[in-house]
Amino acid sequence: MTDRTPDLPPDVRADEAEILWTDGGRPFVRTPDERFADLPDFPWAPNHAEVDGMRMHYVEAGDPDGEVVLCLHGQPTWSYLYRKMIPVLADAGLRVIAPDHIGLGRSDKPVQLGDFSFLQHVAWMEEFLDVMGLRSITPIVQDWGSLIGLRCVGNDPDRFARVVVANGNLPAIPEGVEPVAFPTSLEPVDLPFPFVVGDDDGPGGMAAFERWVHYAMVGTGFMPSVMMARSATVTEAEAAAYDAPYPSRIHMAAIRTFPSLINTIGHAPTNEAARAALDAFPRPVLGMFGLKDAIFGGPDTRDATRVRIAGAAGQPHHDYPDAGHFIREDEGPDLARRIADWIGATPPG
Repeated sequence: MTDRTPDLPPDVRADEAEILWTDGGRPFVRTPDERFADLPDFPWAPNHAEVDGMRMHYVEAGDPDGEVVLCLHGQPTWSYLYRKMIPVLADAGLRVIAPDHIGLGRSDKPVQLGDFSFLQHVAWMEEFLDVMGLRSITPIVQDWGSLIGLRCVGNDPDRFARVVVANGNLPAIPEGVEPVAFPTSLEPVDLPFPFVVGDDDGPGGMAAFERWVHYAMVGTGFMPSVMMARSATVTEAEAAAYDAPYPSRIHMAAIRTFPSLINTIGHAPTNEAARAALDAFPRPVLGMFGLKDAIFGGPDTRDATRVRIAGAAGQPHHDYPDAGHFIREDEGPDLARRIADWIGATPPG
């Protein structure tokens, strides 16, 4: 149908890309394949699963009969984040699956800001796991991939064999609480790069995070490469590869809204029941953290995995003193080797 009009932000034009529609009436766009040609150190062919009437992209490598390792990225990254880890995990005989969240990476991208919420991303991920028929999974989670992935664990613990938290957490925000203020206007503004924790940030660096929410939503200069170049050990070409999925603003609804979804974590059903189930998770849990991560590197967040979750007791947790938020960029091969060895030492059942 051509008579439908998507609800687009004021800085987005409908003619920037062909708009497709799901049977349920959700408008989305698809990044052209040529945008992903010749990315540094990313040789894997694309795979797609149909999720909610859209294509959800994933990389698959390793032994198809091996134990399933699910590599979940956050924002503003995509499965490219795992390029240094996938070969190590695959060579260890594991079946490595690294999906792109709907709206990010090579997956299809809803164009309306209002189509995204924390629980919607969880539902998309759970549908992906169902479509793929994945069980006895070991997720490796980071950033928003940890909030989504750990909620999936809490919702259905029996689906998972182990858990690796590498810079992440599952916060239980009470129903109705909104931790950050939204921008008062979606009119484009040019903001300086905001993600520096200062003395005014209060508990958990929330003032810095609120600046990041605003910048991602309305910053005219916002692109993934900006954050990656300032926050990780990447070359110019690698930083640019994080921009590949987003040839225009109409492709960026998910990546713009993701930080603000912290205000939807308190939507019912909240994380509280899932957090309780996660804390009771009896199978092995490994906590791996970059201590220079301003959001997840502190002792309280590390303890949320290592102390609170039952299966974390006695496990060989590890900290990287010089790694930041994107621990997979800073320490990817070593992180993968440690995880592969740990999986080998903790057989399922």
